[in-house]
Amino acid sequence: MSEDTLLEFPCDFPVKVMGREAEDFQALVLELLAPHTGPVPAERVGRRLSRDGNFVALTVMLRAESKAQLDAVYETLSAHERVLMVL
Repeated sequence: MSEDTLLEFPCDFPVKVMGREAEDFQALVLELLAPHTGPVPAERVGRRLSRDGNFVALTVMLRAESKAQLDAVYETLSAHERVLMVL
């Protein structure tokens, strides 16, 4: 465990990504993650639509290797115009 995080690496880490509902949103998110995490298996992705079906929240369970990797994931996702929020 390092001084700047309470996480012990490697670990499973959930990342929630929200955006407008579209057929290709999940594929887009996984494409953005791939350079940082490698391919993410479909069974490690949860999907939940908003009540009216206009927005979608994806929960991606990543295998995090370092804080730097997680920082890069958040930066990449947050910078994309179709991603509304990353938690």
